[in-house]
Amino acid sequence: MSPALRARTATAMRFDPVLLIHGAWQGAWAWDAFVPELAAAGLTAEALDLPGNGTTPATQPVSLDLYVRHVRAAMARIGRPVSLVAHSGGGLVASQVAEAEPDGVARIVYVTGMMLPDGMAFADLVRSTIDEHPEAAVIGPHLVWSDDRRSSTVPEAAALAFFYHDCPAETGRSAARKLTAQPEGGRAVRPRLTAARFGRVPRLYVEATADRSVVPILQRRMQALVPGATIVSLPTGHAPQLVAPRLLAEVITPFLTTTTTASRRVEHATAEHVTADDLTADDFATRLPQRERTR
Repeated sequence: MSPALRARTATAMRFDPVLLIHGAWQGAWAWDAFVPELAAAGLTAEALDLPGNGTTPATQPVSLDLYVRHVRAAMARIGRPVSLVAHSGGGLVASQVAEAEPDGVARIVYVTGMMLPDGMAFADLVRSTIDEHPEAAVIGPHLVWSDDRRSSTVPEAAALAFFYHDCPAETGRSAARKLTAQPEGGRAVRPRLTAARFGRVPRLYVEATADRSVVPILQRRMQALVPGATIVSLPTGHAPQLVAPRLLAEVITPFLTTTTTASRRVEHATAEHVTADDLTADDFATRLPQRERTR
């Protein structure tokens, strides 16, 4: 092995590998612009296609449990604790994976993600908010349903308006055309979470202040309902990994590299809010309380 390759391998082994979980109607392709930015920071990352999404067919009915088994299979293949970075509806999957295997999940990053409490569906959150904030209706009224209503698709115009409005025109159109039908069994779900398992996994929430899909009021309510995450704000729409991949990498890499599960775990006693302007790689670790944990 060459010295350069040995050095890159050693750097990668210092940090927990990253699994990237896409949101509804998407696939692993949603992270294509972002994976190189993590690699440049010395992180090994793999973007997953959830069953029935992207280009990966489902061999059985799609459900949250099926998604969790799929992610856990990837974790077993890797054979060491991983960090989960989840976008939008992928947050529900990440939370449930952490509940199932808390010692295998080093940390979770929610990228304008659905960080919901035990037993709550995203639709419940929307219904409780919409009277006061009509904008919380988000993409729902624009979906096109299959005849059996077991799956939905997002028209290109709606995707451009709600998901990719701040992307360069061609980038947004390309992403909108890659969206595929979303099985409802993987979208209308309620996580089953406990403080003893999910609750001990460190979390970072990346809120997107110009998001038209998971709008800011919904992001803030989830942060209040599931306290304990450190919060970072980015001035983007729903897909910062597409419109600003380098900026997203800059604000989450310190969290992904401050600790490893083999040595120390970060505990979040209370939520803290910082903006991208406040955050630097050098001072991120000092913002988070740390102590030794016996595994």
